[in-house]
Amino acid sequence: MKLALREALRAFSRAPMLSALSVTTIAFSLFAFGLFGLVALNLRSALAQVEERVEVRAFIAEGTNPEATAAAVGDIAAFPEVASVRLVSEVQALERARRELGEFEDVFEAGILPASIEVRLKEGFRDPTNVRSVSRRLEVYDFVDDIRYGEEWVEKLYKLRTIATAAGISLGLVFALVAIIIIGSTIRMAVLARSREIAIMRLVGATNGFIRAPFLVEGFLKGLLGGLLALVLTWVTFQFVGQYVVQATYFDARLIVLGVLGGALIGLLGSAVSVGRHLGRV
Repeated sequence: MKLALREALRAFSRAPMLSALSVTTIAFSLFAFGLFGLVALNLRSALAQVEERVEVRAFIAEGTNPEATAAAVGDIAAFPEVASVRLVSEVQALERARRELGEFEDVFEAGILPASIEVRLKEGFRDPTNVRSVSRRLEVYDFVDDIRYGEEWVEKLYKLRTIATAAGISLGLVFALVAIIIIGSTIRMAVLARSREIAIMRLVGATNGFIRAPFLVEGFLKGLLGGLLALVLTWVTFQFVGQYVVQATYFDARLIVLGVLGGALIGLLGSAVSVGRHLGRV
């Protein structure tokens, strides 16, 4: 391993411009992926905040026995999908409407808002299927006059999250493939440039694994350096956006480590593919 590392570093010193160009190209590929990752992260965070507001609201018929509603609240709280249940009286509903919709205060002068049971769902149970399931179970109570949960809004929110996730995965795979191709091309040039040296090594009994090792280390180092440079560029862009455009969330330590290691892994994979294809032709 020490010999492979030394040979990889010698390859950097023999062609510094080519190595720098390779690292820079890899960095910009990963930088583009990092920018999209930041957008996806903040979009997912915003969607998560909106999802927290998903609730099912069951309106109670006028004149319902308070004991019946209290018992129902206890039953509903036991649902596996339910995070919390709140009983809102007619007075509380009217006060909240006046507070949140002050410009329409004259509309609520008659005091006709019904009482309701507000059900908030646990994380992971806010998709349309689970929301509809909870809504149907609330319909069995005789005193429930109407149920609202914004069906169209919940479905659009869930579709948006699904599309954002699929787009993130797809674009990530595309940028990873581009980086692998770039690294593979640089390693291929290195293999061809050292063809005479490789031929001599074979004459003295060097195995393919021994010959391949420096190229794999070289690709790993290029991917690692490219990942670190991409991380710096992403941080600078994040600071600029946060100062002049909008406040955003940056990657946490776990994602930063995974990103840098991902760059190194892409470099290693690109080297392995290129060396495997071209070493036999030398």
